[in-house]
Amino acid sequence: MAFGSLDSGGSGQPMAEINTTPLVDVMLVLLVIFIITAPLLTHAIRLDLPQADSAPAAEKPETIALSIDASGALFWNNEPVGGLEALAARLAAAASSAAASPDRPAPELQLRADRETRYQRIAEVMSAAQSAGIANIGFVTDPTAPPARPAAAPR
Repeated sequence: MAFGSLDSGGSGQPMAEINTTPLVDVMLVLLVIFIITAPLLTHAIRLDLPQADSAPAAEKPETIALSIDASGALFWNNEPVGGLEALAARLAAAASSAAASPDRPAPELQLRADRETRYQRIAEVMSAAQSAGIANIGFVTDPTAPPARPAAAPR
């Protein structure tokens, strides 16, 4: 096996062979380490854990999907609602039906609004829900939607 030298008396070309001896040494060391540690990973400890009985999970609350389009029209679970008064009546009916049975939780309102919807309309819907007795309101968004276009600067 020829070794390259630093002096100019050599062949003048760089050594083109890869020295695999350090690679083999590292692999053998890793193999020995894994052989030693593998039995330690399968060792288990016997534990006598306490047993506990839990109460059944609470019933999931009714979910109301309320959508508002850009013009301010309301949709209750994808069905059109006449207006804010009709919405308030439906919210009150949903809240009172949940209050009638003690084991049934209050309904949750999931509010979806178009990005062009005026905030005033959203505030009116939230106020109607609060007046009806619905405290859990969630805002549903679409994270994959493109960012809103910037508004034109006033002149």
